[in-house]
Amino acid sequence: MSDPQDPAGMAAFSICEALLLALQDSNLLPEREIVGILRDAAATHENAQGPELERKLHTVTAKLINGIVLGGNLSQRL
Repeated sequence: MSDPQDPAGMAAFSICEALLLALQDSNLLPEREIVGILRDAAATHENAQGPELERKLHTVTAKLINGIVLGGNLSQRL
């Protein structure tokens, strides 16, 4: 699995979160569309194939995204 303190991953997460919030704040995407984007991303990871180690990483990633939808950092603003 990847390093849980991966600066590239943290940067990507922060950038994506900021972009989604900006799209909502600018009324370019409604909440349901943002949630749909996040659910699609989670589903991609939930359905990923590959070696067991890669599947475990995808599972953890999907759980993280689903957590954001259900009550994580981004959904507090939605």
